Amino acid sequence: MLTFPPAKINLGLYVVEKRPDGYHNLETVFYPIPLCDTLETKPLLHSNAPYAFQQVGLRIDGEAADNLVVRVYLSMKEEFGLPALDIYMDKHIPTGAGLGGGSSDAAHMMKQLNEQFGLGLSATEMERRLSAFGADCPFFVRERPVLATGIGDRFTPLTLSLKGWTLLLIKPPVHVSTREAYAGVTPRRPDTELADVIARPVTEWRGRLGNDFEESVFAAHPEIAAIKQTLYDFGAVYAAMSGSGSAVFGLFSHPVESAKVVFKDCYVFQQRLR
Repeated sequence: MLTFPPAKINLGLYVVEKRPDGYHNLETVFYPIPLCDTLETKPLLHSNAPYAFQQVGLRIDGEAADNLVVRVYLSMKEEFGLPALDIYMDKHIPTGAGLGGGSSDAAHMMKQLNEQFGLGLSATEMERRLSAFGADCPFFVRERPVLATGIGDRFTPLTLSLKGWTLLLIKPPVHVSTREAYAGVTPRRPDTELADVIARPVTEWRGRLGNDFEESVFAAHPEIAAIKQTLYDFGAVYAAMSGSGSAVFGLFSHPVESAKVVFKDCYVFQQRLR
């Protein structure tokens, strides 16, 4: 079975309060984008191994057993008595970018297993199970725009479309520590409700729709701040960092022809949204 787990971007991100358990409550909008990994599963033949895992494309650090795709498979294998699988993943979504690639891969593994083996899990049940693997994993079950609250795990569907806008996404060769990003933020509630800002035309988002991580991340990594400014210089109607970085995206009314030249040392993705 073959599926294409998509990335997401954050439209606005506010850290509203620190919880007694040490986590933070957020307000953000998750929006799926057509930057996708490839995930394929098929029966493992001519081997006594419990599974086989091959990953190509962008590099992922760590052992196969630590990959969320494998962890989801092993948990489902144990519970439902699933057969050994040959798992192949072609990685196109950069890691450590704030794009949710690993979470999307995990959700697609569970969706594939559910369909292939007739497990009968509802979307709600898969969301519940996936929450154990990461707060944003459940989003990729339905892959529709949502207002995410709580620790990013409570979803309210939104009527939001960026169809027709050109998305330019830039990921510099910079690692941003999520722990350090949170340490640099003072929790607060936004002056205007996020849902109210998102309901405005995209051309009115600049100056109204913010990401609380940008101030501290930009101070530590000025090259990320420079990317955002360059996107505005190129004519973006809105630009922001996604999640805690390090990817930055811009929305344009036109393609940016020189993007790969200007950002030659970065990962570059550009596509008109449909």
